[in-house]
Amino acid sequence: MVAAMELGLADKCVLVTGGAGGIGEAICRAFADEGASVAVHYHASEEAAHRIASDIGGVAVRADLTVPSDVDAMFDFVLESLGSLDICVANAGRYPGVDLPIWEISPERMRQTIDANLTTTFLTARRFLSHAAETTSGALVMIGSTAGQFGEAGSSDYAAAKGAINTGLLLSLKNEAARIGDGVRVNVVAPGWTVTPKRAAEGIEPDLVAKATSTMARKQLATPDDVARQVVLLASDVASGHQTGQVVTVAGGMEGRQVP
Repeated sequence: MVAAMELGLADKCVLVTGGAGGIGEAICRAFADEGASVAVHYHASEEAAHRIASDIGGVAVRADLTVPSDVDAMFDFVLESLGSLDICVANAGRYPGVDLPIWEISPERMRQTIDANLTTTFLTARRFLSHAAETTSGALVMIGSTAGQFGEAGSSDYAAAKGAINTGLLLSLKNEAARIGDGVRVNVVAPGWTVTPKRAAEGIEPDLVAKATSTMARKQLATPDDVARQVVLLASDVASGHQTGQVVTVAGGMEGRQVP
């Protein structure tokens, strides 16, 4: 009989940005289940963040992740509250929601989408790796997307932001982390179509599921727990200590987008 793997996350301190959302909540709870202390970041979802933090024995912290001073204050609060910080999950982001071809996307929407996804990740990574440079240890997991791998017609702004995370940002940061030392790692989890509780409550059309799964080997959409488990594994030095600069795609074997 093979013993269960101990991930070595007990007593680790973790910050999850966007921790009050569907995937973010699952990530927070997954780390707490492994015995980690978790800081649940939020911007607008105050009630949900405090509820989750209360449930898992963590702390909630508010910050506008597009404002450098807010990001610095968030990290200062987390370090003071938890005592240390070993793992950071840059999960905060926002999907535009309205399908538009690029010639109808305004410069304002492009800036907002880049800010909500890429700028927030950049500022979070910047501050965490500054901390890791002092401690010479730490794991950063950024949340990308299959939109950044296969494109997303109607949401080219989102695909561009996530594509930057999946490639240029990731590959640069893993090499900068290597300059700090072998104790610092940077990876990406790229979810595909994921059914959050909010989306499930709104209902999902069967035709949309069929289209979304048309290029997937597994004909089912992911759940937030599917994503959270991969984040936890990548953050674990025991399970993934030799993994850095990698993109782990959670999309049922997706090979691309269905093109008319």
